[in-house]
Amino acid sequence: MLTEGMDLAFVDPIVDRVPDDAPGAREIGFEISERYNASEILFDNLGAGRADKVAIYTASGNTSYGELCANAARCGNAFTSLGLVQGDRMLLLLNDTASYPAVFFGAVRAGLVPMLINTLSPKDLIGFYLQDSAAQVAVVDAEFAHLFDRETTGGSRLHTLIVVNGEAALESPAVEVLNGDRWFAEFPGEIEAAPTRRDDMAFWMYSSGSTGRPKGIVHLQHDMAYTADSFGRHILGMTESDVCFSVPKIFFAYGFGNSITFPFSVGASTILLAGRPEPGAVLDLIERFKPTLFFGLPTLYNALLHHPRIETADLSSVRLSLSAAEVLSQDIFNDWKRRFGLEIVEGLGSTEVLHIYLSNTRAQKKSGTAGKRVPGYEIRLTTPEGEPVVQGEPGVMWVRGHSNAPCYWNRPDKTAQTMREAGWIWTGDRLVEDADGFFTFVGRVDDLIKVSGQWIYPVEIELCLSDHPAVRECAVLGLELPDRRMTTKAFVILRDGHTASESLTRELQDYVKAKLLPYKYPRLIEYRPDLPKTGTGKIDRQQLRSAPLVA
Repeated sequence: MLTEGMDLAFVDPIVDRVPDDAPGAREIGFEISERYNASEILFDNLGAGRADKVAIYTASGNTSYGELCANAARCGNAFTSLGLVQGDRMLLLLNDTASYPAVFFGAVRAGLVPMLINTLSPKDLIGFYLQDSAAQVAVVDAEFAHLFDRETTGGSRLHTLIVVNGEAALESPAVEVLNGDRWFAEFPGEIEAAPTRRDDMAFWMYSSGSTGRPKGIVHLQHDMAYTADSFGRHILGMTESDVCFSVPKIFFAYGFGNSITFPFSVGASTILLAGRPEPGAVLDLIERFKPTLFFGLPTLYNALLHHPRIETADLSSVRLSLSAAEVLSQDIFNDWKRRFGLEIVEGLGSTEVLHIYLSNTRAQKKSGTAGKRVPGYEIRLTTPEGEPVVQGEPGVMWVRGHSNAPCYWNRPDKTAQTMREAGWIWTGDRLVEDADGFFTFVGRVDDLIKVSGQWIYPVEIELCLSDHPAVRECAVLGLELPDRRMTTKAFVILRDGHTASESLTRELQDYVKAKLLPYKYPRLIEYRPDLPKTGTGKIDRQQLRSAPLVA
């Protein structure tokens, strides 16, 4: 039994999580053997005769399934040569290149536990990850090697830094530094899967840390396969002829499924883009490699729609555009459909569940909603006290499926708060379900603030402002005044042709008063040319909170 705080090389299977007979698994017919290793998602393609098929497209060259499996095997053999044993953790700080899936699957096949880390992580956060996980090895792109100096690695158990895609730039490092591009090539290109079980740890992702330090989210060997059987099969309808292009990065749970799990589970191909997803580079890869599935975020779709090349861009290969992570505005939806004839399919998921569990589809959709329950998952809405709510009334969402994380590493308090009885995850999201089974996001439980004696959800104001014709993008926060009272502040990016002014501020405030209730208007409005973004493309609300209060 895995227990938070354990610092062991190997842990027994996790028990008493989602029951085997839970309705979700029966609904999608999910079955998997007791002995299972998640690397089979990649390596099964060899048995299916796809060794010569392109697995990965990149601007610098393509990689076949045969080459990728051989590279993953070399990585796995190299890692075990360092004395790592089943259950040991490894930190991955990698760009989206062909090296990423090779290192990831190599580690998993060897029974190790890779941790997928945000490439925008600063040194102090990397130091925290090393301390929290007791990782002994890190694999990093050359451009990030300088972050692993003595200050960062001091006091951790890290003993080896493996650098890929270039040479390291470290002076007197405190750990051994290896050039992975040369070193991996010394090892055999075949490897047997470690004798892992379906409920053993497979990999970790860390939460974004919106409050306090990030939490290590533990995922198990069978979790990837479950998301492939649920979202991949029932929502995407993927086949081996598909080509996926996920602009959200691999370290992000949404991007991980789009770029790794779903295409490799059916022998499809994936397009990887290293570095920042500049709109021009995104359009270049779309036109060069002709994806059939395109995965983005509202921020990305908005940026693409405002790029000078958008009116001549060729997206005729794309059969499905998808969005998640943030609420998609009606304007972006309409503009994308006008330009390309494609309706953006919106969904809602979380790192704790590994991917999307509410989604619209091309056949069943309602604009402005997160969609219906994805087959394989159970959803319930309750009051904060846990009592069921009446349909049509907002409630806190709970979700259960066999991809649910069983715990946060080393955080029993947070685990108890989120991972509840019988495998249910308490999301803290407030949604409302309509009579047709569509769910609409209405805010976070912890976003509720009291302004002038009235309870307000800032996200409700944000959604309202987004519908105003002058507003291209916005974020609304509840902020504390110097006298400890709470207020609401909107950070607004205007559309072309509109200029910030006192009269526009009054117009926006009156718009909210008329659409919602008078007391819900934003007391402060600050106009900006852009909004700060996190590494996953979401609005960086922590950075906005540090902005001066007065616009």
